Amino acid sequence: MLKTRKKRGILLLLILAAAGFLLWIYQLNQIEREPLMENEGREFVKARVLSVIEDNEEAGTYIGNQTVLLELLSGSHKGETLEALSSSSYLYGAHCREGMKVTAIVSESRGELTASVYSFYREPIVYGFVAFFLLLIWLLGGKKGLCSIGGLAFTFFLILYFFLPFIYRGYSPVLGAVLTVVLTTIVTMFLIAGFTKKALIAMLGTITGVIAAGLLASLFGRLAQVTGYNVSDIENLIYVQEQTGIRIGELLFSGILIAALGAVMDVSMSIASSLQEVLEQNPSLNRKELFQSGMRIGKDMMGTMSNTLILAFTGGSINTLVFLYAYAYQYQQIVNMYDIAIEIMQGIASSCGVILTVPVSSLLCAVIYKK
Repeated sequence: MLKTRKKRGILLLLILAAAGFLLWIYQLNQIEREPLMENEGREFVKARVLSVIEDNEEAGTYIGNQTVLLELLSGSHKGETLEALSSSSYLYGAHCREGMKVTAIVSESRGELTASVYSFYREPIVYGFVAFFLLLIWLLGGKKGLCSIGGLAFTFFLILYFFLPFIYRGYSPVLGAVLTVVLTTIVTMFLIAGFTKKALIAMLGTITGVIAAGLLASLFGRLAQVTGYNVSDIENLIYVQEQTGIRIGELLFSGILIAALGAVMDVSMSIASSLQEVLEQNPSLNRKELFQSGMRIGKDMMGTMSNTLILAFTGGSINTLVFLYAYAYQYQQIVNMYDIAIEIMQGIASSCGVILTVPVSSLLCAVIYKK
């Protein structure tokens, strides 16, 4: 009877906390965002190519623009037909064929409509891949897989409706990233493992590891004189800061915190789950032996997860590496570049967060499981 009342009390507290959190999120999103570009009278719509009026193919290559006839399938001018230009550039436009669906830019000025092809219509492909990913998690993971999907959905919800509005209002991006990491970790761990010791250990280990990664990145930045103002697209970011008040100098370090979260969470949960199984098989283990088991398990994970993070950041900067190689940059030039320093800072700080998570999680397991 007492346990039932206690469970009801905890459930009521959780419901009230969730309601308060959602109310806070609602208030946080009550902001008017002014577009940084003039978009009045312009909209992006779905369209179908009815015919190609003038092609731009010459001797197997595409030069200049196509002229095509479009049927608008969405937007305020849905059902209308309109001539449009389609560029054959790498970033914009599409090489149109009859019956092909595209995304078009429709502009209205003084009652006159003009249109151009923005890109191939990719929306069904994007949603199809997402659906395949979620279905794969569900089929292979079962109930745990559904909980993982819930945790993933909550993470995206936090980034879109908490982190971005939070920094848009001028608050610290680092503080926003820390709060995002803490909330994501708490909800994800409890969804996967329930209200258990394992979830508590994984949660505390994850938060500790991510904050350690952030502190190490901050230390590296101070010593190497790297700031959030040294990124390649700083001119555009400064314009955004002038118009919105976003603290762009902290974006780099807040990004490191969020980027490290997944790997650190994986290691922390793996340690907590493995040591729980070890203790169930051998309950006679003392705290020291349990800690040593965690360290032995974690040593194998350190190398693979650190390699994963380093390769992930390297893959994200592969274009920069190709330029450095092709233009035969000198060693002193490469090692002192801001771009290289930032990639090293991100990769090593995140990897150190993973490495430090192993002893922290092992120690937490030794203390909490044996209590």
